[in-house]
Formats: sequence, structure tokens, C-alpha cells
Amino acid sequence: MKKIEFKIATQEDLPFIVNVYNQTIAGHTVTATLTPVTVAERQPWFDAHKPDEHPIWLAFVDGKRAGWVSLSPYHPREAYRITAEISIYIDQRFRHLGLGTKMVQYAEQAAPKLGLKNIVCLIFGANLPSLGLFEKLGYKTWGTLPNVALLAGKLMDLKILGKAIH
Repeated sequence: MKKIEFKIATQEDLPFIVNVYNQTIAGHTVTATLTPVTVAERQPWFDAHKPDEHPIWLAFVDGKRAGWVSLSPYHPREAYRITAEISIYIDQRFRHLGLGTKMVQYAEQAAPKLGLKNIVCLIFGANLPSLGLFEKLGYKTWGTLPNVALLAGKLMDLKILGKAIH
């Protein structure tokens, strides 16, 4: 097994984060973003993630940046602060190594210290690898929004999966 480590993302990591995010756009099953984004466009998103509330972590495999995982506010209203949305993105060179499992587990372990009780993820119904990953880790379907997105000319369902964190 390769050595996997995590660290809080810094401003210097944002170009890597954007690059990995942009790798997923062309596949039309991972993100609702239709065209590549710039570092400047992602800056407000990055700035909104505070390490002691909603962190972004970089994942390293054998010392090399391999992906990132974030916990974002699920909803801006205060009563929802106990729930966060998880996102994971893995550099194409590091996919299929079991890194996604480690990334989700790392975020889950950190969640209680952040005051979180639930983690949700929003996954397109056509994204079978991500659905399989989260279901394997105990996430359940909490809802489905049918045909809410149009990607590459196809209507997509959005599945909401969730897990209570103890």
C-alpha cells in the first residue's frame, strides 16, 4: 500500500485544486460545471472554506499531490450547520488506487471535531463509481431530484446521499 497523507489546503494549492476539478468536466457525470474554471473564479469558494469549520484537504500519495476533499456548508441557514456536503476529486493519475475511500474516511473522522452530525453528497445518477463508493461506505439515498441537470444533451437525476456521523 502506498503512503497516503492529508494536509489543509493553502492558497498555493488552489491551482492544483482547480486543475483536478477541471479534469472531470468533460466526462459530464461528475460536476454540473460545463466549461473549465479559472483559479480566480474559484477563489471565493476557496476563501469560504475555513479549516476549523469547512476545510479543504489535499491528499498525497507517496508525497505527491493526488487529489482533494472538502466539507462545504450544506445550506447557508444556521440550523443546517450540523450538516456538510462532501466533495472529492482525484487527479486522473491517481484514480483506482483506493484513494477515494481514504479521503471520505478522513473527512468523516474530522467531522465530529468540526461540530458536524451529518455528511451529504450530491451525485449524478450516471456517476456509478461515486455512487458505489459512497454506498460502500454506508451512505444511504436520502432523496433523488429527477432530471434536474442537462449534461451533454442528456437529462440527469441528482441523488442526495447522506450519513449520520457519530
